[in-house]
Amino acid sequence: MSIPLVIGLIGLLLALIVGYNVIIQYRQRLESIKQQELAKHIAIIDATEELIGNAHHLPYSKELLVCLNQRIVDALQQMSEASPNDRSLTHRIKNVSEQITHLETNYSNADITPFKVPNTDKQAIGMLQLVKRLKTVIKNEHSKGRMGTQAFVNENARLESIQLRINIENVVKRANEARIKGQIGTAKQLLKKGIDVLSAKNDNYANQAREKLQLMLDEIDNKQSMNYEQERQQQLDKDQDDLDVLFQPKRNGDLIYFGLK
Repeated sequence: MSIPLVIGLIGLLLALIVGYNVIIQYRQRLESIKQQELAKHIAIIDATEELIGNAHHLPYSKELLVCLNQRIVDALQQMSEASPNDRSLTHRIKNVSEQITHLETNYSNADITPFKVPNTDKQAIGMLQLVKRLKTVIKNEHSKGRMGTQAFVNENARLESIQLRINIENVVKRANEARIKGQIGTAKQLLKKGIDVLSAKNDNYANQAREKLQLMLDEIDNKQSMNYEQERQQQLDKDQDDLDVLFQPKRNGDLIYFGLK
């Protein structure tokens, strides 16, 4: 065998090895990208299912539940495109799609969980964080064209109303707690802050809440005025008693002394 032929064969072998390695690396890169995409969609599904699972904490409208379930369907469909041989994805898509149809057909206002006033600051913070996450989701879905503009506007306004209610109800609770502890200044500050926030709103809840907070503030002011007047009168009575004692006439024989001996 000639040396040029050997060198040629060695060169060809090296080229095949290099080409094979390039193909392997390319396939590994594609698989890595695929796994990253699948992980992203799984994270979206898990987060959305968690939001749906919190429906007993806040009033969820039909439009919101449909939006959340549709978000899951879209993520599953993209996973199915990336993994067409995974039949479990097709089954899940069918189940969630049927759930959406059921919601659109049967869900009514009677099914909506009524608003629950938070009992603690921790509960209030948790509810506010939940509202914030829901607002972010519907904003993203609207930007991707998966939620209509009017539906987004209505749902966003509804969530903002819930957010306001959580804050105001928490203000009422904290103001009452401050009054019980004798922290009148703190109570008044909380009530005034709540009234300022509500002054920019003009719906039924805002108007009723503003009146409630103003009544609470007036009650504190009136009580403070009464306490001040009582303390003032008590001080005047004390001063008068001191004067009466000082200038009370005292007899010593036939002479009258005025506080002097």
